[in-house]
Amino acid sequence: MGKESRRKGIEWRAAGWMARHPGISATPPLLGASLAELGPVTTAGVLAGVGAAGLSWYRGHPATFDRHAAPWLRAFRQRWLRYIGRRWRGVMIDCEFGRENRRTGHVEVPRLIRVRSASPSIDTLYVKILRGQSLKRFQDAQDELAMALRADALGVTKVKPGVIALTVVRGNPFEHIVDPAEIPADTADVDFEALYMGEDEHGNDWTEPFIGGNHLLGCGATGSGKAGLFWNPLRAMGPAIRDGLVQVDFLDLKGGMEAGVHREFFHRYADEPKPGLEVIEAFRDDMKATQRYLASEGLRKATPSRETPLRLLMIDELAMMTALGESGITRAAIKLMAEVMTQGRGPLFGVCAYVQEPTKDIVPVRDLFTRRVCLRTTAENHPDMVLGDGMRQRGALADEIPADDEHAGIGFRVDKYSRRPVRVRAGYVSDADITELVRTCTPGPVDESNVVHLHRGHDEDDETEAA
Repeated sequence: MGKESRRKGIEWRAAGWMARHPGISATPPLLGASLAELGPVTTAGVLAGVGAAGLSWYRGHPATFDRHAAPWLRAFRQRWLRYIGRRWRGVMIDCEFGRENRRTGHVEVPRLIRVRSASPSIDTLYVKILRGQSLKRFQDAQDELAMALRADALGVTKVKPGVIALTVVRGNPFEHIVDPAEIPADTADVDFEALYMGEDEHGNDWTEPFIGGNHLLGCGATGSGKAGLFWNPLRAMGPAIRDGLVQVDFLDLKGGMEAGVHREFFHRYADEPKPGLEVIEAFRDDMKATQRYLASEGLRKATPSRETPLRLLMIDELAMMTALGESGITRAAIKLMAEVMTQGRGPLFGVCAYVQEPTKDIVPVRDLFTRRVCLRTTAENHPDMVLGDGMRQRGALADEIPADDEHAGIGFRVDKYSRRPVRVRAGYVSDADITELVRTCTPGPVDESNVVHLHRGHDEDDETEAA
């Protein structure tokens, strides 16, 4: 049998295209059938009704529209306007990924399989590469591809054998510094289910729950803006801290540089690993005492009050507590943290940790954190470690965020409903903002008569029973 010397006929190529794009190829027949069976008036009415429903959804409930419909519409628009056949073919040929078929003389290029658009500024292109091409070849041409696609940042990852993903990021949706959280006027104005952190790329408030068993992991390199991840929620719950409904234990393991001058604001404070371990152990003991109290009252879950306050353990630079300290201290700290994170939901005990490197050696309890934020990182595998497998491929290019003040506080979180990465920016909290929080919301002395039954340890219980 001789070698193939010409391409398939255009009708066969068209049939193959229609098979690969059933949504588009099926539209004209369906529209024709509707016109024939229902008539033009009914067909136009149905189309107008669908359009009106979509517009009503867009205007009436922006949050769900942006979460569910907008990514699909953006992907459709980008696929058939920005990355349509000739344009995509030109990009591949200009970047030297085209190859002439020796038998037919036709220039073949890697085929664009599908487009996903997680956000207005992030596209993920799934590409079937040609036989003989490699992931490394695309990674080596990353700068050329970024320029050809007019991208500010470009990520290249392997999806499966023969298929790669090009993650294209354009522009910075945060052209201004985001304001810090406002300090509420009263405790009644504090919403523990939605504490303000900053803004998302859609211009909406970015909030996170700090109650109900939620534990927050914040990752970011030096200068990425991690401070905003703990000072903003502290400002958002300031009056509740002042009134005793929230107690915060803070480990400032950068030698006290972050909050050392404001240590009176916290229930317990430590700036070295050894006293930090004592704080964690006391935090765990308080949780156990609260569990015993709830059991004695026949309660399965506490509500924030002076008797059962929301308790938060914040650890700035977790690595000093879990990997870089003395082995005995780190082992004990990891065990205590795991105990709190697996049992803290009912008694309202939560852990918030902040780290530069999120590897398992540094964060062995990583999977116990229910909420995660990834700011600028120094390694391309860090976004997947923090946010979950495949998140960098879907757009979370945290390692491509520039290391300058203009991009400080910018990072990614994962939408819990769509499981898509969303770009966010933490509010910038200045020294004056911190001073305002401490001046207006520092709690007064604790009335031990109200909470003695919560903080009494096993030894004191035994002594009381013996008496």
